[in-house]
Amino acid sequence: MTSIIHSKSWDLLKKHYEQISPQHIRDFFNHDARRSDKFSLKFDDLLFDFSKNKITEETLALLYGLAKQSELKSWISKLFNGEKINFTEKRAALHVALRNRSNAPILFDGKDVMPSVNRVLNKIHFFSDSIRSGELKGFTGKKFTAVVNIGIGGSDLGPAMVCHALKSYGEKSIKPIFVSNVDGYDIAQALDQCDPETTLFIVASKTFTTQETMTNAFTARKWLTDSLGIDAVKNHFVAISTNEAAVTAFGISPENTFEFWDWVGGRYSLWSSIGLSIAIYIGMDQFENLLDGAHEIDNHFRDAPFEENIPVTLAMIGVWHINFFGYNTLAVLPYDQGLSLLPSYLQQADMESNGKFIGRDGEKVCLHTGPIVWGDAGTNGQHAFYQLIHQGTDIIPTDFIMPANTQYSVGSEKNQHHKILFSNYVAQSRALMFGKTKEKVRAELVRSQNDVDGLEDIIPHKSFEGDRPSNSFLFKKLTPKSLGRLLAIYEHKIFVQGIIWNINSFDQWGVEYGKQLASLILPELNNQNETNGFDSSTNNLINYFKKST
Repeated sequence: MTSIIHSKSWDLLKKHYEQISPQHIRDFFNHDARRSDKFSLKFDDLLFDFSKNKITEETLALLYGLAKQSELKSWISKLFNGEKINFTEKRAALHVALRNRSNAPILFDGKDVMPSVNRVLNKIHFFSDSIRSGELKGFTGKKFTAVVNIGIGGSDLGPAMVCHALKSYGEKSIKPIFVSNVDGYDIAQALDQCDPETTLFIVASKTFTTQETMTNAFTARKWLTDSLGIDAVKNHFVAISTNEAAVTAFGISPENTFEFWDWVGGRYSLWSSIGLSIAIYIGMDQFENLLDGAHEIDNHFRDAPFEENIPVTLAMIGVWHINFFGYNTLAVLPYDQGLSLLPSYLQQADMESNGKFIGRDGEKVCLHTGPIVWGDAGTNGQHAFYQLIHQGTDIIPTDFIMPANTQYSVGSEKNQHHKILFSNYVAQSRALMFGKTKEKVRAELVRSQNDVDGLEDIIPHKSFEGDRPSNSFLFKKLTPKSLGRLLAIYEHKIFVQGIIWNINSFDQWGVEYGKQLASLILPELNNQNETNGFDSSTNNLINYFKKST
């Protein structure tokens, strides 16, 4: 494939960038009272407002033209048709099949995957209902009150984020706990909250060999058997894995093993049996609502014209920022404490997918790929890092996300907490875009009757350039369905950007390389001889560690 930067579409965008970049975003609003109507898209009750970006109708037309030149429509078809677009691992990326609520056939290697998907969903349904009702009990006959999910990466971040976000839907008698870090602190703190007689462990590892996950799983098993004996394992552990032999050797019975498939990437797996902890916590009906929301966006992404397509538009604005303006980071700022784990979840989804410097053609890519994704819940972030976003030397595009209605109505005045939260949500994006001129600062200071002697000295410090882009998502309420929609939008946005950059968004060889090196270093820690087989820094660190323990 000819590099996209040598295409006609790219050349046109470069020329357009030179024309538009000197302009200020606030001027677009000053010249067009209907700008927000023109640069917003709706899906049911979800509003996506992208008007606070340095774009015009011509910009969008050129960006959609770039998407067409990249054959995006064809790649979307390949995704939904089960083609092995993850070519380095010879796998499809069929997470869309996991939430295919219309149940239309989806083929992989000529075979419809939906019967197996539905079989696993039915098993999740039966098992989660049995745990929630108390029909399925622990070894000593007591109902489970804690579910500990042991995984890492997507096997942890997805379920943990969803359970945290949808806490108001959760079963009050069950506490979901998530363990991922091999640091003993994580599993120790989790077990401190648990009673062996009432704790269910979910071990989520496709291969059942993931070092961090299995280390934590064996620690949890010892904790359980020290109290209840080895026979309790079959009552208190379930596995999500494809390695039946290893699962059986651990002591988990086949009926307590949930399968998933090679075509499910870890960071796209919460829709699969990896979501078992979600189904137990919020119930299968609500888990299916989560799937429904994602499926609705899948259909929208596949069928809607680019000009009406939310994931495509979000993606192409990101390409515009990264590759033309050089804005290489993205702040995800949810104004809902329930979504406080969303930035971490999207950080993995985006950076593990598109943090690549080799293209699909095996050549080094010649443009920037993958933004640095970070963020925190508002309003907490406003008192932490927003200073840099407002007045720092880097321009940081931001995605503001908020439900119009709260899950928790508290306080003496109805919804006052949420009204204050919303006022900040709106104010921050406006401030970033409009800024505050020196003239306005001067006028404010004069009106406040401050000491005029130092007036001119303070004005530069209280001025804001503005001209800082943002997107705003606003939807009626955070529900399983609205969360499913939001997550699917970002999944498809990441896929679109990978296509534009000509990279494989579905492998993660950088992660694997680190694991390989760790497996070489670990044996060195189990002998007392001086290590000298690595570079001097690695040798020194290992030897210092051995002397200090």
